Amino acid sequence: MPKNSKAVKRPELDDDDVTESVKDLLSNEDACDDSFRKSTLAVSAAAGEKAREAEEGACGAEEERPAWSSKLQYILAQVGFSVGLGNVWRFPYLCQKNGGGAYLVPYLVLLVLIGIPLFFLELSVGQRIRRGSIGVWNYISPRLGGIGFASCVVCFFVALYYNVIIGWSLFYFSQSFQHPLPWHECPLVKNKTSTYVVPECEKSSATTYYWYREALDISDTISESGGLNWKMTLCLLAAWAMVCLAMIKGIQSSGKVMYFSSLFPYVVLICFLVRALLLKGSVDGIAHMFTPKLEIMLEAKVWREAATQVFFALGLGFGGVIAFSSYNKRDNNCHFDAVLVSFINFFTSVLATLVVFAVLGFKANIMNAKCVELNAKKIVGYLGNEISHDLIPHHINFSHVSNEDYQQITEIIRGVMESDYSRLGLDSCDIKEELNKAVQGTGLAFIAFTEAMTHFPASPFWSVMFFLMLVNLGLGSMFGTIEGIITPIVDTFKVRKEFLTVGCCLLAFSIGLIFVQRSGNYFVAMFDDYSATLPLLIVVFLENVAVAWVYGTDKFFEDLKDMLGFTPFRFYYYMWKYVTPLLLLALLSASVIQLGLSPPSYSAWIQELAQEQSLSYPPWGLAVCITLVVTAILPVPIVFVLRYFNIIDENAGGMSTISYKKGRMIKESVRRSSRTREEEEGDDTSLIQGKTPSEAPSPMPPNSSYRKQSGSKQADSASNGHYSIGYLMADTPDMPESDL
Repeated sequence: MPKNSKAVKRPELDDDDVTESVKDLLSNEDACDDSFRKSTLAVSAAAGEKAREAEEGACGAEEERPAWSSKLQYILAQVGFSVGLGNVWRFPYLCQKNGGGAYLVPYLVLLVLIGIPLFFLELSVGQRIRRGSIGVWNYISPRLGGIGFASCVVCFFVALYYNVIIGWSLFYFSQSFQHPLPWHECPLVKNKTSTYVVPECEKSSATTYYWYREALDISDTISESGGLNWKMTLCLLAAWAMVCLAMIKGIQSSGKVMYFSSLFPYVVLICFLVRALLLKGSVDGIAHMFTPKLEIMLEAKVWREAATQVFFALGLGFGGVIAFSSYNKRDNNCHFDAVLVSFINFFTSVLATLVVFAVLGFKANIMNAKCVELNAKKIVGYLGNEISHDLIPHHINFSHVSNEDYQQITEIIRGVMESDYSRLGLDSCDIKEELNKAVQGTGLAFIAFTEAMTHFPASPFWSVMFFLMLVNLGLGSMFGTIEGIITPIVDTFKVRKEFLTVGCCLLAFSIGLIFVQRSGNYFVAMFDDYSATLPLLIVVFLENVAVAWVYGTDKFFEDLKDMLGFTPFRFYYYMWKYVTPLLLLALLSASVIQLGLSPPSYSAWIQELAQEQSLSYPPWGLAVCITLVVTAILPVPIVFVLRYFNIIDENAGGMSTISYKKGRMIKESVRRSSRTREEEEGDDTSLIQGKTPSEAPSPMPPNSSYRKQSGSKQADSASNGHYSIGYLMADTPDMPESDL
């Protein structure tokens, strides 16, 4: 910038066209935000007039780029996105499987080493650059711009099947308004001579039968389509309609829904916990959950699964975190947000685990009582023949046998009969064995939990509450997922958000019909296993590398200091630069090895046997699995190659160029019309480093110029030659004065 008050002129421009001085800078400060009081760059009167029209009313009028109406709304949106169905049905399963309370130790360690640093990184770049994932990564490194497109593809894949789960929850919700609940007992089949229980239900259980046969009407293999399940098709349509209506105005509409969708699950979880604690056996379940198995903690598998859960629990790599934070004020303390949301997520998982194990403890107690009753009848039948009356303690009354009495009887009989004991066919009826039956995912929500709720007093009420909670948890995550698609595309291609949202939802519903066939559950499992895990790990690893090594950790720290007003802890410097990339690389390698060692398979429900069997995917199924992974990652190498060989100019503004004034979008068409007029007047040069308009660089941190309109109104100060995010200011010591 010219020193003091010396005017700087370009030979080919008139004095009136470009004049800059300290006085000009002071008189043209942006009155809307003190942090924008940097400097301005003069443009021609013609261009200034049109740009002034674009920015008219910027200081006080409603901004074109939406903003959160309150900090609470933003926090609820991030919490709603990160807290999802996985917190309810994945975390408790991992806790049960990997050492109970001991699992919390590796989870917390990896939350600090991987979760919070990466969550903070995504919040920071979104808030700093104020664009969706495509614009953010194009800005940081054009050659790695494919990261943003890959995030959008993964978001779309996940949205396809995630909304199907919301549809399932809506179906169960609609069926919960009856007493007794429809999955309370097995249905009966009547013919002319007799009445009997449906064989498939008799071999399994009432809730299992209802899930597989009444709800899904599932086929035996993935190759048997079986046609559409119309009940689930209507539920899927309702789910997409809800998402579309909530998202059609962006955060202006979804932000209001967040107050209910984010807070209601906590109300339900607390109510469930209080109710479950009053039921017999709930304390056994909680004690089982918190009993630590320290030896398991040393296994590498436990740490890998904990890292994966941390990674997906926070929604890293989807682009939703970046999209939500891009609507923040520039001086928002996103470090506080990162820590707060991460620990809210963790404590929500713990709360959900308490609820799940309290309810499962109650269910285990019920099942154990049935087991004792059944086996006590067997013992009564053996008395006088296989078992002597003298072996039975006198205080035991077979009309009411407690679990302790049954355990005492079986120990005495086992000690006397020894090797002949197995002939009696008596079950152990141990409550711990019942609690050790690991259940996760849909098996937990739609089978185990529904079975437990049938034994609750006022079971329809609790069923309605539970499935309404699942719907809200799913919707909160869906809002962030859809925002991860809509925001980058709107920012990049400047389409109407309403049309894009409706089009995206219609397309997703049409493709989603494959998930509501009779074989649809198998496709949900396929997409869940292969469309997100590996691609997201690669995406987040590249995000970390792009910021820490391509853009530069030191430069990023300076940006954060300018944005936040303080320098973040040095801890993040070492995490971003060394520790987190290495841990992500190790996790990525472990995931690839696991995929290689375990051939792709799915769990099929065999109607005749009334049980699940693991089947291998057919050749076309393997091709779909590979296609999902490759399609999600493909944008990264494609964009890299196009940029590397200059098929797409790295410095071209292109469609990815978009600009903001304090969150206010400044339409590209205005700038283009201004430039067109300049060209018509014979000035084929640009004020941006002397380049032609077509060569004017897209936003990149190293370049910094300043614009001033030739009038009383202010144009936005730009850091890089466009009307851009004015707070990404950088010094320009290498820019000669003549280039201004």
